[in-house]
Order: sequence, then structure tokens, then C-alpha cells
Amino acid sequence: MKHLHMKIRVYFIIGVTLLLSMTNKVQAQEKEVLNFEEYLSLVGKKNLGYAAQKYNIGMAEASIQTASMFPDPQLDLETTNNGIKENMGYVYGASIGWTLELGGKRKARVNLAKDQSELSKIQLQDFFRNLRADATLGYLEALKSKAILEVQQDSYKNILQLAKSDSIRYRLGTISLVTSKQSKLEAASLLNEIYQAESAEQQAITGLAVFLSDGKITDRDVAGDFNAFNRDFNIDDLIIQALNTRADLLAAKQNTQVAKSQINLEKANRKIDLGINAGAERHTEATNEIAPSPTVNAVKLGLSIPLKFSNRRNAGVKIAEMAHSQAELEYHQIEQGIQAEVMQAYQQYIATQKQVKQFHNGMLTEAKSILDGITYSYKRGESSILEVLNAQRTYNGVRKDYYQALADNATALIELERRAGIWDINF
Repeated sequence: MKHLHMKIRVYFIIGVTLLLSMTNKVQAQEKEVLNFEEYLSLVGKKNLGYAAQKYNIGMAEASIQTASMFPDPQLDLETTNNGIKENMGYVYGASIGWTLELGGKRKARVNLAKDQSELSKIQLQDFFRNLRADATLGYLEALKSKAILEVQQDSYKNILQLAKSDSIRYRLGTISLVTSKQSKLEAASLLNEIYQAESAEQQAITGLAVFLSDGKITDRDVAGDFNAFNRDFNIDDLIIQALNTRADLLAAKQNTQVAKSQINLEKANRKIDLGINAGAERHTEATNEIAPSPTVNAVKLGLSIPLKFSNRRNAGVKIAEMAHSQAELEYHQIEQGIQAEVMQAYQQYIATQKQVKQFHNGMLTEAKSILDGITYSYKRGESSILEVLNAQRTYNGVRKDYYQALADNATALIELERRAGIWDINF
């Protein structure tokens, strides 16, 4: 029996040593905190997808300059031998030709390019709207994983302390060996759950690297207040706000303007263009005995008028008009979809608010008081170890559900603001 007591004491010492070693390791590796405001700022600066989208604006603005250019002039050079054997002399000529665009083609091209440039800017805003919300959801996942890990660590410490007490009580003969082993087995099981929770937290932190395009994020920690996601909204005001500010709806509206400008360009392209040509020729001396002639200089002017037989088919204009009608339908479809999205997001947010209030109305306190009461009874010999372990598991489950409810509430608020086109998230 003495030998058995010694084994239990050695196991307990090893367990305490492991706990102290793990605690010291955590304290020695404290990470620098990356707060949410700094994180979101880095997302705007470092995200590669957002940086790639910015090039669309530069290319669209360059297209405006291209569209505003006039047609380049054309230089023609020619020479003619009037008669190889007859010595009728040579003709040397040079001319410059221009295409004179009529019908407002240049203006139509510029207007279309400007509308497309504005569309690119709005699309960039919409890209960042979604990027900002998705990045925030990633940060919340890391914050929730950290909270779950802390729950597991607290539970492990409590059971480990209970195992220590049970070891002493067993040596004193007040509890059985089976009871003492039960608490130690539970502590070992909780330690495995800690390892799993640590992995989940590390994966959530690593997931933030996608938004920052920076692998060094794994060396940072997250922090924030889950209770900072309480807002009071009026659903009618939210819908009006969304219809006035949602970037994707503004982009759809701008797309109808782009389609309209495309119609104007197609109509302008149906107008004829004039070709103007001006040049000079020099006829050298002809030494032919039958018809000699002196050197002669000549000036010539020309005008070319294209015959637009293709105008009898106006397929380009019809296609542009159909594209405009399609863009208008898509705009109204997005408009209707936004109203439904805002309503659904609002309903989800109200539901998560109710869930959080349930926890604040005493669920956590009651679960903790039950655990404390059963633990106290167990130490007095009035309850079993299984009752203590069940109460501990219940308390852990309630705490995990609480953090999940907080995370769901925060997620619902972010999705609501994403769909309403507003943003005031900071925690």
C-alpha cells in the first residue's frame, strides 16, 4: 500500500510539474497584441487582392486618355517612272492624309471611358466593403478560439487542483483509489482538449494571414471585447440606408450609364468620316523626242467619302440597346435583393441579441453556483466525483455556448452592417 501511495504521489508531482512548465512556457512566449483597428488598417494596405483591384482604376483612367486621342495623320510617299524606254521622266510625290471624325465619335468614346472609370472606382469600394467584413469575421473567429482555449485552461486547472486534493484525501483514507484516479483521468482528458483548442486558435490566427498577405501574423495575438456589438436599429432606416449607399447597387446603376454611353458610341460610329488628303508632286523633265516636257511641280487636294452600306444593318446599336435593358433589369433585381438581405440580416441579429440576453439573465451565474455547490459537497463527502465532473462539464459547456452566442451576435451585426452599407465596428 505504501508503494502504491508513492506511485500516486509521483504521478501527481509529474502532473503539477507539467502544468507549471506549460504555464511558464506560455508566460515566456507572450505575443504582441494586434488590436482590431491596426489589423483593419493593415488589411487595407497589404491585402494583395485589394491591391490588384486598384489596377483596374489605373487602367480605366488610361483608357480615358486613349479615347480622347485624335486619329493619327498618314504620310504617303510615292514615285513613278512614266516610261522606262520613252524617257518621259519621273514623278515624285508626298501627301498627308487625315481622318476627320464626324458625329461626335471622340466625345462618345471619352464619355464611355469616363463612365467605365467611375464604375471601376465603385467596384473597388464594393470589393473593400466585402473584404473589410470578411477580415473582421476572421478576427472574430480568432478571438472566439482564444476565449474557448481560456475556458479549457480554466477547467483543466480546476480539475487538476481537485486531483491534487483527491490525492491527499486518498492518502488520508477518506476516498477510494478509484475516485482519486477518476479526477486524474478527467484532468488528462481536459489536457487533450486544451491541445485541440490550441490548434484551433493557431489555425484561426494563421487564417488572418490571408487578409494581410503576411505570414508573420502568427507571431501576434488578438484582443477585443465581445460585448461591444450591441446596436439599436430601425429596419426601415436600414433599408433606406442600404439603397442609398450599397456600393454594389451604385455599381449596377453606373453599369446602366455605361450601357447607355455604349449606345451613344454605336450611334456615333454609324456617322460617316471624311478623309482629307493634301500633297505635292514633282514631274521631272521628259527628254522624249516626240513629246518633251519641262520639269513641273503640282499640288493636289483630295477628299474621300466612305459609302456606309453597312448602316443598313444596325446590329451594333440593337445589341447595345439590349445590353442597356439588361443592365436596368439587373439593377432592379439587385435593389430587390438588397431589401431582402437587410431584412434577413436584421432578423438574425435580433435573434442573436435574445440569445446573449439569456446568458446575461443568469445562466452563467447559475451554472457556476451549481458547480461550486457540488464541489463543496464533494469535499464534505456528501456527493460523488461523477457529480462534480458532470457539473464541471456543464459549466464548461455553458461558457462555450456563451462565447459562441457572443461570436454569433458579433457576426450577425457585421453581416447586417455589410448588407446595410454602413460600418461602425470597433472592439
